[in-house]
Amino acid sequence: MSAATAPAAPSGLTHRQVLQVLGGLLLGLFLAALDQTIVASAIRTIGDDLHGLSAQAWVTTAYLITATISTPLYGKLSDIYGRKKFFLAAIAIFVVGSAASSFATSMYQLAGFRAFQGLGAGGLFSLALAIIGDIVPPRERARYQGYFLAVFGTSSVIGPVVGGFFAGAPSILGITGWRWVFLVNVPIGILALIVVARVLHVDQVRRHHRIDWWGAVALVVGLVPLLTVAEQGRDWGWGSARSVTAYVLGALGLALFIWAERRMGEDALIPLRFFRNRTFGLTAIGGFIVGMGMFGGLAVLPLYLQIVRGASPTESGLQLLPLTAGLMVGSIVAGQLISRTGRYRIFPMLGAALSAIGLYLLHTIGVDTAFWRTGIFMAILGLGLGLILQPITLAVQNAMSPREIGVATSSATFFRQMGATAGTAVFLSLLFSTVGDKIAAAFRTAGPAFQQAVNDPAVAADPANQPVIAALRDGGGLNASAVNDTSFLNHVNPALAYPFKAGFSSSMDMIFLVAAAIMVVGLVVFLFLPEIPLRTKAGVDAAEEAAPASLADAGEPATVGPGGSDPKAAPGNPPAGVAGPAGDSPEAETPGRTRL
Repeated sequence: MSAATAPAAPSGLTHRQVLQVLGGLLLGLFLAALDQTIVASAIRTIGDDLHGLSAQAWVTTAYLITATISTPLYGKLSDIYGRKKFFLAAIAIFVVGSAASSFATSMYQLAGFRAFQGLGAGGLFSLALAIIGDIVPPRERARYQGYFLAVFGTSSVIGPVVGGFFAGAPSILGITGWRWVFLVNVPIGILALIVVARVLHVDQVRRHHRIDWWGAVALVVGLVPLLTVAEQGRDWGWGSARSVTAYVLGALGLALFIWAERRMGEDALIPLRFFRNRTFGLTAIGGFIVGMGMFGGLAVLPLYLQIVRGASPTESGLQLLPLTAGLMVGSIVAGQLISRTGRYRIFPMLGAALSAIGLYLLHTIGVDTAFWRTGIFMAILGLGLGLILQPITLAVQNAMSPREIGVATSSATFFRQMGATAGTAVFLSLLFSTVGDKIAAAFRTAGPAFQQAVNDPAVAADPANQPVIAALRDGGGLNASAVNDTSFLNHVNPALAYPFKAGFSSSMDMIFLVAAAIMVVGLVVFLFLPEIPLRTKAGVDAAEEAAPASLADAGEPATVGPGGSDPKAAPGNPPAGVAGPAGDSPEAETPGRTRL
């Protein structure tokens, strides 16, 4: 069936045209998703080459901070001026930052380029979800959003493989191998720019607003110190002068942010009335909790596979396949069932429960655990995550005004990213602050094979075994440099390496257990999530119909379309057919005023 004769989807697009738009969006998403996994597998090689492995945390933190903070700004601006131009801008910024990162000559320079790259990453995921919300009704949206998680699943498999290949190559086409980790984004980004520019043509209701620059600045002042101390507190000392200064600055910035949002009202970066909407408030809290537990656990899994099981970065990427498969299956199942039944509330609850079970089971793995067991546990975790991620986004988009899909989606994404950033930083800090004692304890309780290897003169004379021998001379513990660079485990005698792996595994078990407890808290939050009938119209159609109704009371005509605007729209007057500040029902039909 041709595009001309195919059944038209809501918003006037045929199914084929929706898929064309989706292709452009997925390319942008693929950029962000691939970058996270490909860099993670190569960061150790990058740090060694730039002589700054101990500064690798700054490279990660800089990217996460700018990506997290810019997310709500993209959503708000796209609601005012349209999605396309900001999605294109996000891709362009990301590509420029990627190219610049490939020329870094120090870890701190790389951190600066990665921070710029994060400014683009902040718009890729949230705007892609918002655009789908514009052109596809909530009842059908889950089917299309399943493709998004499939992209993330695919990137989680090929990212470590490609990153390991680049990191292991001395040079490719005369350029150091690891620099291709960033350069590979350039052709993909250019292709995404071309596709999105050609296929994305969506009319949108536009309104004139003040831009909440004070809120954006206050958010930066509040979050940067807190996220930095979450990452660096282990090295600074949680009660040190620098940490206390970060706490004070963060609290001051967040207080200023709340003041600025109250002052801006409907023009706020994240309107405070959103939190009076039960669905938004619960998904924001639940998203933060789930993001924290999810990324805290996921940050540890590759380390378990590489350090404890001895897998290479490429091999660990392949060993994560059960997790990826579970995530994709969960996403597809949730999408199909939501489309058929119109019900979504059960999926976050079931997903949180399965994720908690999967993380608890991962808490039981050790050095000698068979991989088939670990694979099953990872699949359970992935299945649970697949059941959570898209239903909570769908719930937010369905509960909020169609004219605010951008800011609502990006705000929900913002809280999930905040949880992910905090979880990654806190759990890794917890891991490395406890692993030294765990390793020392493992050395003290080592079995006969270890003692026999230590007393073997040939083993003691082997230079590859010197890190462990030196640690035993120093009292049974490894110094910080050994913990930060575990490459010696690839060459050390297996009997000598066993206590180190056991200590690392013991610390990881604690992380998985804490993450499981956090997921249980998320389950409790989702128990209170309301079930609202899914709208049958796409966001752009609902917004176009709502705009004339909201302007009728003021006696003003509405101009809708790519170049249109409705400058007289009262920002505090929700359109007909959408939930008001305290409401959850998007189908309330009280023209010109809020139905409470």
